Amino acid sequence: MAEVCTMGIENILAIIINKRGTGMRKVVTIAGSDSSGGAGIQADLKTMIAHGVYGMSAVTALTAQNTTGVYDVMDASPEFVGKQIECIFDDIRPDAVKIGMVSNIGIIEKIAEELQKYKAENIVVDPVMVSTSGCALMSPDAQETLVTKLLPLADIITPNIPEAECLAGFAIESKEDMVKAAEVIAKNLKGDILIKGGHLEDTADDLLYSKGKCIWYAEERVDNPNTHGTGCTLSSAIASNLALGYDMETSVKNAKDYITGALKDGLNLGKGSGPLNHGYRIG
Repeated sequence: MAEVCTMGIENILAIIINKRGTGMRKVVTIAGSDSSGGAGIQADLKTMIAHGVYGMSAVTALTAQNTTGVYDVMDASPEFVGKQIECIFDDIRPDAVKIGMVSNIGIIEKIAEELQKYKAENIVVDPVMVSTSGCALMSPDAQETLVTKLLPLADIITPNIPEAECLAGFAIESKEDMVKAAEVIAKNLKGDILIKGGHLEDTADDLLYSKGKCIWYAEERVDNPNTHGTGCTLSSAIASNLALGYDMETSVKNAKDYITGALKDGLNLGKGSGPLNHGYRIG
């Protein structure tokens, strides 16, 4: 009963309706494809299935990659990205939007244009700006367009420490620095900011900065080197929870619990940093 009270009757009803199939919640991922299935739209769609929502995708780029690295990238044209988004919203309007890999100015501008045209709701942006190894994945001009055109539309953005450093303009070495960075980043945004603390040495705590309020999520650091696609998966899990009717704070908590479970499952595939088991809850 305590769990019922915590969830809220409106969220319980949303989940019941969704599971019956009469009011299926829908989420679209606007991101790149990962040929190895661990990140990108493949990870997003697996995450959505695990949450009981209907997943759709608008592909921004094709990548040739596996657990050892990215070997080639072929961007879609901005016009084709826009057409995909139009086809989705004109027919099966999503209840939430997850945005991942967007590599050039034209694609970013087209996505922003389409989301504004359709008055999209529950927009989650994972600002994929820096690779795990620390390499920049976007040109400075594309980063500026992301910051000025797309991030202001988001209900929440989910940068890791290197990405938050790019957005804030200074190094982040502590939880205090995370708070300062969130305050700086928030000046130009309407939505919330989730700074992921996994890159810090002494903690793995995440910070949700919402309308001037700091909400910390203390989390154990799971001893698992296979973390390919964790950022994609977390942002998709948040979008799925928002689509199901949860508030932002609960959506982040549920998404973090899901990620922790997927890491603890211990899936071990590939020669490099392998993927998560997105379906650990369902078999």
